[in-house]
Amino acid sequence: MTDHIYGREVITLNEFIFQRQKDFTYATGELTSLLTDIGIAAKIVNREVNKAGLVDILGNVGLQNVQGELVKKLDVFANEQFISSLASGGQCAGIASEENEDFVSLENEQSQHAKYIVTIDPLDGSSNIDVNVSIGTIFSIYRRKSSGKKCEVEDFLQKGTEQVAAGYIIYGSSTMLVFTTGKGVNGFTLDPSIGEFCLSHPSLQIPEEASVYSINQGYYHSFSEGVKQFIDDCQKQEKPCSLRYIGSMVADIHRNLIQGGIFIYPATKSQPSGKLRLLYECNPIAFIVEQAGGIADSGSGRIMEIEPKKLHERTPIFTGSKNMVNKALKYLHQFEMS
Repeated sequence: MTDHIYGREVITLNEFIFQRQKDFTYATGELTSLLTDIGIAAKIVNREVNKAGLVDILGNVGLQNVQGELVKKLDVFANEQFISSLASGGQCAGIASEENEDFVSLENEQSQHAKYIVTIDPLDGSSNIDVNVSIGTIFSIYRRKSSGKKCEVEDFLQKGTEQVAAGYIIYGSSTMLVFTTGKGVNGFTLDPSIGEFCLSHPSLQIPEEASVYSINQGYYHSFSEGVKQFIDDCQKQEKPCSLRYIGSMVADIHRNLIQGGIFIYPATKSQPSGKLRLLYECNPIAFIVEQAGGIADSGSGRIMEIEPKKLHERTPIFTGSKNMVNKALKYLHQFEMS
């Protein structure tokens, strides 16, 4: 239903998705329902995030996830909520989550015949939860490859180019859902007065020119010479570039998507394969950034062209505005070859 707020027409997420269903010649409504299920789960997670300081949902649960990271209570809640919502909707055959060692094959009868699988980081930046800094959810949707009742690992080990949709939700001063289905990028802000995500940022385009770089510069001495030279170049310009690093990928990417900039999480001496996960973080963000006119590269090639070998594979990433990413890659390749 289209509503009117402050004298302007407002398009809700559900209405927008339904209108765009015709973009998919192979879709018969399942993808529309799946995106709607993700939106519903996001509202529930947002509710818990907003009252986290008032209820016993802050802090650690005393466990580590498959990544070796301390698990926060909100991590557990978000993971369970998205799995539950996707299972209830029946349009998802299986889920691979950053929080789980293996994928989950949904076993209700409707899900067994579903066309799609989802990869998800239920709560990105969860180390920021206890200090009230923006956090988020990142997801990808792929068409299922297997034909049996249960999903196979091959359903999840697909190149990023095979994504049919990807998005993120940022829980900040306002809550936004940003997603793409390969036809541009659109952002929706949650209006708490009506409980709906409403179109607020149509046809997002990342500025080609920018002067903001996002990197954990505390690891400067662990970076390759090319990355160091790029950082030095950013600082030595007549008007130095601004360093903006939040420590939540969703928050850093969202700012750069709106204002322009580059996000870098490179290889380091201790993590030569990078830290961020290809399936749960880098592929969906790469799809969004490319659809918004930017670049997403591992330093060795396009992120979405990487053939994943395992569920929790990691990769370096350089992504954002074209001019800054190209400059960073130029330095990287120059010093790799010297």
